[in-house]
Amino acid sequence: MMRNLEVALRDAGAELSDVVKSTVYVASSRQADLVSAWEVVREAFGDHDPPSTLLGVTVLGYDDQLVEVEAVAAVR
Repeated sequence: MMRNLEVALRDAGAELSDVVKSTVYVASSRQADLVSAWEVVREAFGDHDPPSTLLGVTVLGYDDQLVEVEAVAAVR
C-alpha cells in the first residue's frame, strides 16, 4: 500500500520525508484491522512522524479496496 504512495510522491518530486500530513482510511469497523494498517504506514515513515489521522470507513471507492492513504507533501 505504501509503495503506491512512494511512486506518486516520487513522480511529483517528493518523498515520504516531505509528507506534512496523512490520512489513512481502512474499510473495516474492526480496531485490529485499523491497527494493522497503521503499523504498515508507521513502518514506512520510519523516524519521520507527520501528523496523521486513522479512520475506519464502511467502503472505499474500488471493489475490494481495503486501505487508502491520502498524503500532503511540501517541497521547496
